[in-house]
Order: sequence, then structure tokens, then C-alpha cells
Amino acid sequence: MPRVLIVEDDLDVRRAVQLGLRHQGYEVFAVETGEEGLEQLLPFRPDVVVLDLMLPGMSGLDVCRRIRDRDQVPIIIVTARGDDVDVVVGLETGADDYVVKPVQARVLDARIRAVLRRQDASLPDGTRPRAETHGELVVDRAGLVVTHRGEPVTLAPSELRLLLTLSASPGQVFSRQQLLEAVWEHSYHGDIRLVDACVKRLRNKLGEGRNPRYVQTVRGFGYRFGTS
Repeated sequence: MPRVLIVEDDLDVRRAVQLGLRHQGYEVFAVETGEEGLEQLLPFRPDVVVLDLMLPGMSGLDVCRRIRDRDQVPIIIVTARGDDVDVVVGLETGADDYVVKPVQARVLDARIRAVLRRQDASLPDGTRPRAETHGELVVDRAGLVVTHRGEPVTLAPSELRLLLTLSASPGQVFSRQQLLEAVWEHSYHGDIRLVDACVKRLRNKLGEGRNPRYVQTVRGFGYRFGTS
């Protein structure tokens, strides 16, 4: 039974989400503040964190950063307005996905199931189950391990899935929409910001500079994995 940690200060929303997820078969633990959420990471060991951005005390963004400092558990942020700035900052901070209030149980359930599939089955269909060397980057598809310059690179599920998808076809250009559907299983075009934010995080973890060697931008089209 997947475990979901809810961090939400609104009592009515917290109860509604908790009830809805339990009805869908999840084990749920709900807290009111970011501080409580961080305290429950180790004892509860959630499979997914559903995190409201607007929290009393420690903000949702700070909670997201602190979680990413210690854990790669999937994080789905919740925003009241769907504000572009809030969403983009949250995604660049380390969130894997987002939902907009009022939270619909079926939407949240679909997003949770999608991030769990990315975590449990990060190997894209048709890829070769062996380690591949791309310059100083080694991608072990069977073990789901990535090293750069001999050092392990810790990636969140969406970052790993994105890298595996791109590196499976070096040189092939993927549109943002193609990556959105392959990695996040979304079809709504407006969610392409998920792709851009994840690319930015992945590049940072790979030490990519202004002229990325691995995750390259093809202006007007999308992204490709560099072949040189």
C-alpha cells in the first residue's frame, strides 16, 4: 500500500484529500506545518509527499528544498492559484509535479500513480538494459545508477526518467510535448513547464554550463541528448 504524506494547513482541504486518498487505497499521514512534515519523513517513510506551497511558518518551498537535501522521494506541490511563478519556482526547487486548488481527488490520484510508476519503472520501453558511457557520464539502465566523472549523481524520479528517455536515442530531438507525455504521462500542453524545470535541475546536477554537452536545447523544437 503506497504511503502518502500530506502537508496542508487548511483543515478542510487536509481532511478531504486524506479521505479521498484513503478511499483510493493509500496509507495517508497528514500534518499541518512544514516542520511537522519534515519530522515525519523518517518515521513514516512516505512514497510520495503532497506539499502545499502556502504554509504557516516554514514555506512549502523551504520544505521542498530541505526534503531534496536529504531524500529523493517524489514531491507533488499544491498551489492555490496555479500562479506561474509559484509553480516554476516549486518545480525548479525539486518538485516532480503539481496540482492546482481546489484539489480534485481523481487528478491527484492520477498524478500520484504517475510519479510512482516513474519511480518503480524508470526504464523506458525498448531501451537496452546495460551501462552506457557518454563521455564522462555513465548511465546504468539495469541498476538505475548514474555517475558523472566517477561520482554518483543522485536524481529524483522525474530527472532520472528524463535522462533515460533522452539518452536512449542520442541525437534525436524530442519536443517538450513528447517528453511531457513520455516522462510525466500528461497530455495538457500548458504543463510543458514541468519539462523545462526538470531539464534545468538535471543540467545543474550534471554540472552543465552555458553550452550543455548532454541535455541540449534545440531552439524552436525541444531537447536532445548530445552525441559528442
